[in-house]
Amino acid sequence: MNQELLLGLYVLMLTIFLGFEVISRVPTLLHTPLMSGTNAIHGIVLLGGILVAGTAENTLTLLLGLLGCLFGAGNLFGGIVVTDRMLEMFKKKEPAATAAEAPAPAAVREKEVVGQR
Repeated sequence: MNQELLLGLYVLMLTIFLGFEVISRVPTLLHTPLMSGTNAIHGIVLLGGILVAGTAENTLTLLLGLLGCLFGAGNLFGGIVVTDRMLEMFKKKEPAATAAEAPAPAAVREKEVVGQR
């Protein structure tokens, strides 16, 4: 096997194990803010996929670049959706309308109009 490919596979294996260990130790409450922070990383993955696909010299490299683009874009936009949902949780809810502020039913308004004539 090519020495460079072997080194690349070794680095990939180490990053997978490291990522799994780091993510598994994150408390549940921090997963959504962590997803928000990793949107930049997914953007870099997307950019890397574009660069690899753009400079591809063979079919395998082109396929890997396109897969990088696909997965990077999916993670990026998924992270944006999750972040938006997280921020929605912190918005203040509108108070419920009181009886004085609530619009009167049509029957009550009709009686008021008839009584005024």
